[in-house]
Formats: sequence, structure tokens, C-alpha cells
Amino acid sequence: MKRTPLYDIHRALDAKWTEFGGWEMPLQYSSIVAEHLAVRGTAGLFDLSHMGEIEVRGSGASDLLQKLCTNDISRLKNGQAQYTLLCNETGGTVDDVLVYRFTDTHYMVVVNAATLAKDVAWMETHNDTGAELADTSEDTVLLALQGPDAIEILNPLVLDADISQIQFFRFTVGKIAGIPTIISRTGYTGEVGFELYVNADDGQELWHVLYPAVMEAGGVPVGLGARDTLRLEAGLRLYGMDMDEQTTPLEAGLVRFVKLNKGEFIGRGALLAQKESGIARRLVGFQVRGRAVARAGYAVYQDGTRVGTVTSGAPSPSLKRNIGFALLTVSRDKDVDIEIRGRMHPAKIVKVPFYRAK
Repeated sequence: MKRTPLYDIHRALDAKWTEFGGWEMPLQYSSIVAEHLAVRGTAGLFDLSHMGEIEVRGSGASDLLQKLCTNDISRLKNGQAQYTLLCNETGGTVDDVLVYRFTDTHYMVVVNAATLAKDVAWMETHNDTGAELADTSEDTVLLALQGPDAIEILNPLVLDADISQIQFFRFTVGKIAGIPTIISRTGYTGEVGFELYVNADDGQELWHVLYPAVMEAGGVPVGLGARDTLRLEAGLRLYGMDMDEQTTPLEAGLVRFVKLNKGEFIGRGALLAQKESGIARRLVGFQVRGRAVARAGYAVYQDGTRVGTVTSGAPSPSLKRNIGFALLTVSRDKDVDIEIRGRMHPAKIVKVPFYRAK
């Protein structure tokens, strides 16, 4: 398995490990619940260097991304980021990604760890605009600082900018304690926060700058366990669980990131046909009535008939309830039963996000 440049730091912190997307990553340092609540209450520091980064440059960069992505790349201005999806010809989701615009000839696409090779191949296969593609993942360390105290913690370390002025889905190129960093007001937790991209050679130094500041503020390092419960509470999808190449963005409830009127893009015809004919199945949020936990793969029933499958499920540390996503082929107006360890447990269909930061 692959390891991030911060592997030795995590070992020194006595992290518990997990395999994710071909990477050996910290699952937790103390406990998933404690780390989760620290992010909700103060701040958490994450190593997300398993994520992939692809540089797209040249005069054909904008046209290529507009062809590949469901969202409207032409709306991006310099210093803006955009959530979007890559679809195949049948409308299935190849991946969900973030696109950063530095200039009209320079973009960075951040992709999921497990899909990096697939995404690079997909982009290269459809590159008919002459854009230059470069996989810079191994040269990049990605740290995330998330939580209500993130601005207060980070601002004193950034001498050339006031990061409190960086709006959501905006970024700047600055320095943190002298380290050149892409400082992005983005995250995967539903909290105020930043994602910080640096050269891999500077990754350990940046961690050693941020870690004491986070700890002094009452925050903690956070592993993938709490990252998953945080994103689930925030109603954020996980590729490979809540959507895949057999699931369209419309089925995954991501219609606002699909701009069918922007012009042609890969999968547009299939998505337009699906929208016009009616979306037969949809991803919904649920809350189990009781103490049982519904995990991915569990069957969902309505009036005794199986109508879908749980895609993500976990206890919510913030809400103290058991929540999840399920892909259903029925109306969302009626509640369901979920088969958990051979027994039926009632669950209520609810709106997402399950939790909103104050």
C-alpha cells in the first residue's frame, strides 16, 4: 500500500491504521467520536495526501474541462474552485472532483484517491483540445484544517493575507509560516475550514507548524473514521459508496451541479433523457428509529417489498442518532424498514444535510 509523506508523523502519534483506496491511512488517533466532536467544537487537522491532483494547462484547458465536467467551468474566475462530476456516455459517475482555476490556461483537478489512475486515463482519452495534463499527486501534500476555530488558528500563521476574507470555494496562493501554500476555503466536514496544498517536500514542515497551533486551541489530529462521520452528517456523498459508474448525478441528488443548458458535455444526452423521462431511483437520507446502525449494503423495504439498499450508514456523534444514505426506487414520502442482522428496523426518510454548523 502507498503511504503519505507524513507516515512517520502518524506513527509517532500512535495512529490506528486502515486501508483506503490503496493507501495506508490513519483511521483514528484517539477515538472517532472524540475526533469528530473536536472538529465540531474547535478544530481538527487532517492528512489528505492520498487525494489526487491533476494539472490541466494550455489554451485548450478550459474547453477540455467544459467537455468533461457536468458543472459550468466557464463560470469560474481566477481564484475560484468548483465542485463538479465526470460522467460517462450513459450518465454514470466516473468521479466527483474539485476544479481550481488559477488562470484561463491553468487549472488543477482534485480527484479521489482510488480513482486517480482511472481519471487520468479518462481525461487523456477525451483530450482533443491539446490541453497539457500532468499528474502531480506524488509531488503534493494536502492537509485540511476544519472546524469553527480554523480561521482563528490559521490567520496568525499567514502573514501575506487575511484568510478570513477568503470566501467559500475561493482560494489564494500565499505562505503559511513562510511555506508556499495554496490556501483553499473548502472542506468535507460541513464546518468552516481550509484545504492546504503544498509541495511534498514541505508537507512535514507544514504539519509541524499547524499541529501545535491546533492542539493549543483544543483541537486534535483527525483520521479517516471521523472524516467519514463528519461528511455523512453534512450530507456529502462518498464516491464508491453513494455513487459510482452505475449511478448518475441526478440519482445521487446532485442535480444542482449538472448544468444541462451549458452546451455539450460527456453524458449530457443520457442525463437529459433521464430527467425528461423521470428519475426512477434516488439517494435519500434516513434516520433509524432506535439504536440499530444501518451499514452499507443493508436491504431497504417498504410495505414488505425491497425498494433499495443502504449506501452509507453510521452513528451520528453530533445528533446521537443513527443516520445514513439509501438508494431507493420509491417515493420519499413514506418511511421504510431496514433489514439489520436479520431483523426489520423502522427508519424515517429525512432531508439532508442531517447537521448544519452553527
